[in-house]
Amino acid sequence: MRRLPILPTLLVLIAVAVMVTAGVWQWQRAAWKEDLLARYDRAAKAGTAVAFPFTEDQREAALYHRSALECRRVLARNPIAGRNAAQEAGWAQTVRCATPEGEAEVALGWSRDPAIAAWDGGTVQGIVAPAAHGVRLVAVPAQAGLTQLAKPDPHDLPNNHVSYAVQWFFFAATALIIYALALRRRLRDSDKAG
Repeated sequence: MRRLPILPTLLVLIAVAVMVTAGVWQWQRAAWKEDLLARYDRAAKAGTAVAFPFTEDQREAALYHRSALECRRVLARNPIAGRNAAQEAGWAQTVRCATPEGEAEVALGWSRDPAIAAWDGGTVQGIVAPAAHGVRLVAVPAQAGLTQLAKPDPHDLPNNHVSYAVQWFFFAATALIIYALALRRRLRDSDKAG
């Protein structure tokens, strides 16, 4: 013990403690994500309608529920990558709408062609789904003569926290093993020199 280098040992132990803490945190996140996905799954299966969430604090509770909104004016049109109900790759035709409550994104439907579909607005029913910047309403039925988009599925959300936790624990174990091997070599070399 008297030949153990204090500063390097302390640094390795701190690094290992940080890695183990990160692993425990990811393990806890895995349990949180499983609960979240179960709640989303219940919402998707319930089929109950909720008001479309126009504010950030309303979004979480509305995800995967049925909803509706009135698109009074189309502000922007944007095709994005998407899949239809048959899981074919193509384009989800989305619009940004002005509604009485504020702006909202609506995924009108699917097409093979990225050309923007003509649609002037109206009342849209569908399912509240996650979007890059908030949420969008995935129209059910599809609008503007488009094909039905794939139904939003909470199981499409990644839940890889357990694998991250295992990685952090592996990194911690690897650091300890490498340090132990380095110490053993150092002690052996110092015994030979001494």
